[in-house]
Amino acid sequence: MKTDTIAAIATGMSNSGIGIVRISGPEAVETAEKVYRSKNGNKRLAEQKTHTVHYGYIYDGDEMIDEVMVLIMRGPNSFTAEDTVEIDCHGGMLVMKKILEAVLKNGARAAEPGEFTKRAFLNGRIDLTKAEAVMDLIQSENEYALKSSVNQLKGKIYDKIKELREKIIYEIAFIESALDDPEHISTEGYPDKLKVIVDDLLQELSEMIRTFDNGRIIKEGIQVVILGKPNAGKSSLLNKLLGEEKAIVTDVAGTTRDVLEQFINLDGIGIHIVDTAGIRDTEDIVEKIGVDRARDKARDADLIIYVVDSSQNLSEDDFKIMDLMSDKKSIILLNKSDLNTVISMEYMEEVCKDFKEDHVILNTSMTEESGLKELEETMKEMFIHGKIDINEEVTITNLRHKEALTESKDSLMLVKKSLLDEMPEDFYSIDLMNAYAALGRIIGEEVGEDLVNEIFSKFCMGK
Repeated sequence: MKTDTIAAIATGMSNSGIGIVRISGPEAVETAEKVYRSKNGNKRLAEQKTHTVHYGYIYDGDEMIDEVMVLIMRGPNSFTAEDTVEIDCHGGMLVMKKILEAVLKNGARAAEPGEFTKRAFLNGRIDLTKAEAVMDLIQSENEYALKSSVNQLKGKIYDKIKELREKIIYEIAFIESALDDPEHISTEGYPDKLKVIVDDLLQELSEMIRTFDNGRIIKEGIQVVILGKPNAGKSSLLNKLLGEEKAIVTDVAGTTRDVLEQFINLDGIGIHIVDTAGIRDTEDIVEKIGVDRARDKARDADLIIYVVDSSQNLSEDDFKIMDLMSDKKSIILLNKSDLNTVISMEYMEEVCKDFKEDHVILNTSMTEESGLKELEETMKEMFIHGKIDINEEVTITNLRHKEALTESKDSLMLVKKSLLDEMPEDFYSIDLMNAYAALGRIIGEEVGEDLVNEIFSKFCMGK
């Protein structure tokens, strides 16, 4: 682990009322002192107590840069568990950059992305789940994601994983002790007892894994792509969902020639919604690029909303669109239901009978704004399994956590098989240890340097 002194701008890289330059490491206070001058010129930061605030000025040589407040937090009672100094300055980009440059000239080096939080983890200040929760908290786009991140930051996942690991390690210790000292520690009847314990552990792991479907939606939102032929009402639908005129709507087919991405909050669930160019064969080069992009977006979608002009018969282009969505969750909107329609729900259901994934067909009219409430309810029902109660349950939002939980569960299934096959006790111990290690990776007790570096490389600068 690097133990030098690092510095970075810790606030957003834009003009604002307040900016913060953060310094952390063994020489943090000494580095700050080289650029700081108190109002009366005789206060030394090195002589000040921890968790105190000092008013003064930052200088680069003889040039005064800004009037500031300086916060001193000595380790281990700081976020990084190291000596930390925060310079609160005016939030202009030029001012913050000049202060950071002065700090870097006087002994610190520029921090890597996430390096402050990484040091907090490596110094034992926080576990890996809390470190990941910091970034999730910053990136939260809805109330559910925010609450989930706060719960993780408070240690709910950490506490649960520690509890499970303690149960497993107790059994490992018993088996190892019995193998080492069979004269004094009997294993008679132990397989039956262990089977009950393993079944309970498997149930707890399964329940945690089951929360991931909701957890991913909470964290990332639903990726929704609107498809349809030109002039079917796709852009009108986007505008209705957004509650404002974001997409240009005309009677001219092919008005939308590229993808238009927007974010909406649907009762606390994030919806990343993409309006696409109408899919049809075209000789227009620009429109053709838009159609190709629409197809690419459809492949990555969680949900496809297929808008059909129900006043017109289906064409070859419609069947090409349906080929894109046959293995995706989809909602088919028979739009323009206020006109004389030629496509019925029964007919559309017959056309879509071979779809591999769930699909729902609704009648809508963008002109009369009918069917929109049913569309919103259907989107939630298709993705939210059961009730989301962030306050009560541990919700898994991180794929890395799910994979480790699954690996731990698989190892416990091997323990159960060994019990059923009446294998020797040392077989139980091996798989129990694998289950224990897999859970350890979640909280950072069984991880290598490469994984740690990968996780923190995704953090924003200054955090």
